Amino acid sequence: MIAVVTMPLQIVYRAVYQAVYQAAYLAVYKRFCAPWMLALLVVLLSGCVQGQFSPIRGNRQASRPPPAAVPPLPQSQPAPRPWPPAQAPSQLPAQTPRQTPPQTPPQTVLDRTAQMPPAGQTAAPAQSPPAPQLQIESPQIESQPPQSPLGADGSLAAKEDRYQSPPPPQKTDVPRVAILLPLSGPHSEIGQALLNAAQLALFHFADKRFELLLQDTRGTSAGAADAAALAIGDGAALILGPLLASSAEAITSATRAAGVTVIAFSNDRRVVGNGVFTVGFLPGEQVDRVVRYAYRRGLRNFALLAPDDDYGSAVAEALNQTATQLSAAVTRREFYDPLSEDLAPVVRSLADYDTRRQNLLGERKALAARNDEVARAALRRLENLQTLGDVSFDALLIAEGGKRLQAIAALLPHFDIDPKKTRILGTGQWDVHGIGREPALLDAWFAAPPPARRAEFITQYQQIYGKVPPRIATLAYDATAIAAVFARGDGKFDLSEILSPQGFTGRDGLFRFLGEGITQRGLSVHQVKRTRNRVIDPAPSGFGPQTN
Repeated sequence: MIAVVTMPLQIVYRAVYQAVYQAAYLAVYKRFCAPWMLALLVVLLSGCVQGQFSPIRGNRQASRPPPAAVPPLPQSQPAPRPWPPAQAPSQLPAQTPRQTPPQTPPQTVLDRTAQMPPAGQTAAPAQSPPAPQLQIESPQIESQPPQSPLGADGSLAAKEDRYQSPPPPQKTDVPRVAILLPLSGPHSEIGQALLNAAQLALFHFADKRFELLLQDTRGTSAGAADAAALAIGDGAALILGPLLASSAEAITSATRAAGVTVIAFSNDRRVVGNGVFTVGFLPGEQVDRVVRYAYRRGLRNFALLAPDDDYGSAVAEALNQTATQLSAAVTRREFYDPLSEDLAPVVRSLADYDTRRQNLLGERKALAARNDEVARAALRRLENLQTLGDVSFDALLIAEGGKRLQAIAALLPHFDIDPKKTRILGTGQWDVHGIGREPALLDAWFAAPPPARRAEFITQYQQIYGKVPPRIATLAYDATAIAAVFARGDGKFDLSEILSPQGFTGRDGLFRFLGEGITQRGLSVHQVKRTRNRVIDPAPSGFGPQTN
């Protein structure tokens, strides 16, 4: 409607504009009129021009929508997120922000500065460290281009060689001791317990400059060899472990070539010598201790029941040697398959049950044939017997432990081996809680380290780690304590220090290292009781002259 009305007005204004323009032109250039007329024409011209364009401008403004109705233009990029202001740690939220782990191999160095609580105190719950304050900085562009991950020959293998082979030996004045444990594989639980005990010894004896290098043997010989190579490359002056005899044998060539002393946790004395020691419980000295005690108590004839393996052979050899020295007799020996589940046949053979049973049956038949009062009285005395005649030994040494020991002990009365007449002897494998639950083992004797100091260790371990340690955990504690005490300031380890003839008092009592590589211990004799074993012959307070 507005466009239709304004169209004729535009035509009229245009005609007037042209007429005034012509008149002005004649007035200026032809002097057609007076100057005052020129001024009048200019005023008229200005009014025509304003009248011509003002309606059009208003028309355009009316047709345009208000600014509020115009939708905003879409943004091509999202607005940058502002940095949060720096805050003090106390003002941060309770949750600790996740941090990106460093792109470097994990450190295996353990020192006293680790979060180890004092002995006898329960470990406090771990607390998240305070988060650092955020610094608002302007991003900067790196002036150097990123380095290529490829090697000089264009391959990745050149850059990864340092992770595939042990580093060269490091020269340092910081005492470094490596510990080789099966932290993975079938023996990982024992390996972790040994590591816990070693950390406890670090807290008690090591200073801040002492480093314990942890290496995983994976419970295999090959893994132990790799772990020893890495330990030697890291500059270890002493190696603690490994646990298994096969693993100890696998590392001896490398450690002897490098001149690194080894203190293994194995109980096999065949792995020792030429710089390799063992802190394990050797069955030979346990047998010698308990047999000598039994001999002093009047026992002269001994028998042996042992598994047909290396441990059983070591026990048998020790029994024969001690009996020979004492002029005692080993009247019977029986070995069984360590994997066998049926132990009745070997116990039956040990007791000579069939022969003694036939003796009883024959005696009953002969008495019954006599048919007199004396014979009938004798038959009444034989009614409650299983066999006739005693076994050929008055002491039986059983080289077994755990559930298999309980199974063997339960078979002894069944095949007429009376524990009240035959003294049952054992080894250090019996040094566990609850062994007296089997009635046949009550009042039996065995040799083991004195229990007092180990009980303190168990209490400390349980308070810190929340569980009872395995029996051999004290080996790692004592070995680590020796390493921490005798490591020198120049990073070396003096072998003569651990060969002190006076020995040491550890968590398992008195012990010392002999030059041949084995450990001699001061053992006590224990008697099995229903609730708690009792020491009946205390351990010696010191060692005499060394004898080989």
